[in-house]
Amino acid sequence: MINSDLSPRTAGASTPATGPAKFAFVPVVAVVTALAGLLTAFSGRYGFHRDELYFLVAGDHPAWGYVDQPPLTPIVARVATAVFGVTPAGLRVASTLACAVAVLVVALVARELGGRRRAQVIAAFCAATSGFVLAVGHMVSTSTFDLLAWVVIAWLALRLLRTGDGRLWVAMGAAVGLAVENKYLVGSLVVALFVAQLALGPRQVLRSRWLVAGVVIAAVVAGPNLWWQAAHGWPQLTVAGGISADDGLENRLLFVPMQIVYLSPLFVPIWIAGFVRLWRDPELRWARSLALAYPVLCVLVLLAGGKPYYALPLLLVLTAAGCEPVARWMRDRRRVWTVIAGGGVTVMMSGLISLPVLPPNALSAVNAINKEQGEQVGWPELTSAVAAQWAAIPVQERARAVIFTVNYGEASALVRYGSQYNLPMPYSGHMSYAGWGPPPDSADGPVLLVGRQGDQSSGQFFTGCRQVGRVDNGEGVDNEEQNAPIELCSGTAKPWSELWPRLLHY
Repeated sequence: MINSDLSPRTAGASTPATGPAKFAFVPVVAVVTALAGLLTAFSGRYGFHRDELYFLVAGDHPAWGYVDQPPLTPIVARVATAVFGVTPAGLRVASTLACAVAVLVVALVARELGGRRRAQVIAAFCAATSGFVLAVGHMVSTSTFDLLAWVVIAWLALRLLRTGDGRLWVAMGAAVGLAVENKYLVGSLVVALFVAQLALGPRQVLRSRWLVAGVVIAAVVAGPNLWWQAAHGWPQLTVAGGISADDGLENRLLFVPMQIVYLSPLFVPIWIAGFVRLWRDPELRWARSLALAYPVLCVLVLLAGGKPYYALPLLLVLTAAGCEPVARWMRDRRRVWTVIAGGGVTVMMSGLISLPVLPPNALSAVNAINKEQGEQVGWPELTSAVAAQWAAIPVQERARAVIFTVNYGEASALVRYGSQYNLPMPYSGHMSYAGWGPPPDSADGPVLLVGRQGDQSSGQFFTGCRQVGRVDNGEGVDNEEQNAPIELCSGTAKPWSELWPRLLHY
């Protein structure tokens, strides 16, 4: 039964008297299908991203948590490659599907906010052509599934506010719990929604017994990972603190401009219209808290020094809210062509920034905006360069030799591509690799050191080091690994078990 205090009959004048319009199923699904086709067409270009390689390795080390992330994305990566093959295209089936569903939900958000057929299609189109959505739909990342989780939670919240059906707290609790198993950032969304609802109401929804049930379900679903983090000393808080310390100032300075770029500069009038509509429209007074939730979320992200795209899923909700005014504005047929032209420009701009459209040697043009493009180039070449130096180590010494990398991207690339060169499993002190163990102390021979982090090649860790090679991706792409040194060291200054705690870094 629905709580009587949450019934639409008693929620006040702010609750709509009529339900939402019929869902524009065919045109919205057409937009979603076109998006899925576009993402699939480009899914095999370039190669794996460093994070995708890392997810593949993490998926082979199943756990309830990792140093820098919950377990959901590695699990998805393992399942996707088991079903569709260990290739970029096979892995990215998961991101394509998640992105397609997210766009569908954005259209449902527009419908929930009174958007009729045309508004729903516009909302789907805006989401599908957003640079951020295309970027996270192209490759598997924690942000891919975070986007889906956030828009689902926002949609459920709107249905709860519109209908007063407290049972929706149960679905929201499950969605929040699953989102926590993917990325803790959803906590910021929950806080923003709660603060906004408490400030603007309607507060009846916060007095439902179903809210308690939703909280319990969220805790149960998220519990295994939270337990893992607690048992390991909350390493992800250390990782988050490091990100804020390293990039916090830059993230704050670029917060507003990069949100505009990531969503699309041409969509700014739409999401502003959505904010104003939610704030002022008396028929949407019940949803006014969603307008306040966005600036509250922005404040939380800015205080934490988080990345600008952290707030983008909620900005998509505001964009969906603005699509009904755009649909009304388009009743003048002369304006339709203006919108079509703007949509074409958006597709070209977003595609260029977010998808592997350009040849790799031309990536410098977009790397400054979306450096993740460049991180999909050069991993086989890095492995080949390491293999050449490994082959130079005398055969009789290789049984005691170790390949040690500075970061998880290098190590994961060697795991993925090293078998064709008969390379041993690499070691690294970076992120979760630190917990996957040091080399045995019996490995007291040469150390092939890939990359450099501070003074790791100095005498306090490794002895007799000399540079023997350098990484070249062959395309001149200025990514993190380009020109990374490869050093050959005669051995370690102390046994690996003694050095390991000092080689760990997040």
